[in-house]
Amino acid sequence: MSRLLIVNADDFGLTEGVSRAILRSHRDGVVTSTSVLALGPAFERTVRWLDDAPQLGTGAHLAAVGEDPPLLEAREIPTLVDTRGRLRPSWRQLLPLLAARRVDPADIRREFTAQLERILGAGRAVDHLDTHQNVHLWPAVRDVLFELGERFGVRAVRVTRSSARGVIGWTVRRLARDLEACCDERGWLYPRASTGLDEAGALDLGGMVAAVDRLASGGAESAELATHPGERGDPDLRRYRWGYRWSDELEALCSRTVRTAIDEAGFRLGTFAELDPEPTVR
Repeated sequence: MSRLLIVNADDFGLTEGVSRAILRSHRDGVVTSTSVLALGPAFERTVRWLDDAPQLGTGAHLAAVGEDPPLLEAREIPTLVDTRGRLRPSWRQLLPLLAARRVDPADIRREFTAQLERILGAGRAVDHLDTHQNVHLWPAVRDVLFELGERFGVRAVRVTRSSARGVIGWTVRRLARDLEACCDERGWLYPRASTGLDEAGALDLGGMVAAVDRLASGGAESAELATHPGERGDPDLRRYRWGYRWSDELEALCSRTVRTAIDEAGFRLGTFAELDPEPTVR
C-alpha cells in the first residue's frame, strides 16, 4: 500500500501573490493542502478563491507572533501583545515570555479562537491545526491547540521536526516527541514524518527532491512536506524580512521533476483529512 504525502503550503492570505502561488502550485503542481493565515492582510480578498479548489485541504495557521496585528484589541489579550498592542515579531521574543509564565494562556486562547472562527466563518472546512513559526510545539500553546481542536472537532495537527545540530534542533526534537506523545494519548492524528522547518523558504528544485527522498527513506506511513510558495517580485512581501525564496519553491512545486520524485518514492498525495476517518468541520 502506498504511503501518504501531504504537501502543505503555508500562509494563504498573507498576500495576494502568495495566495495565487498556492493555488497555482495546487492546480499545476503537487500541493495538496494549505494553512490559512487569518491575520494575513490579503485574507479577506483571497479566501473566496479557495472555493475554486475544492480538493485542496485547508488548515488553520494560527498566529501568536508576526508582523501583522492580532484580530483582538490589546485590552482583550494584554499579555500576548507589547505596549503598542502588536504581537511579538517572532518566537525568539515569545518563548522566553512563555517560559517565564508572563503570557496568560487565556489570551492565546481568545486570539486563536477569533482566528479560527474567522476562517470557519468564511465557509472553509478545517482539517488540521498548526501555527505561524511553529510555536505550538511549546506546551502552553500546544495545550490551547488541543482545547480548541476538541471544541471545534479538528483533531489533526502538524508535528514540526528538525534534524539540525545545536540547541535549537535538539529542542525542536524534544518538543516534537512530547507533542507526539500528547497526540497519541488524546487520539489525535499527525503525519509520522515531516520536513520543511530546517529548509524553510529555501526549497528550490534540488532541495525539494532531496526532502522527498529523506521522507521516503524514513519509511513512515505518512509524511508532511511544508512549503512556502510565492510569486516572483511580489511587492507586498517586502515587509516580511524572512529571507525566503518564495518563487523558487513555486517553481519546484510545479516541476515535473518533483512530481516524478514523489511517484518514484512510492507516495500518494493527499491531505490531513486522510489521516482521520472523521469528517472535517465546517
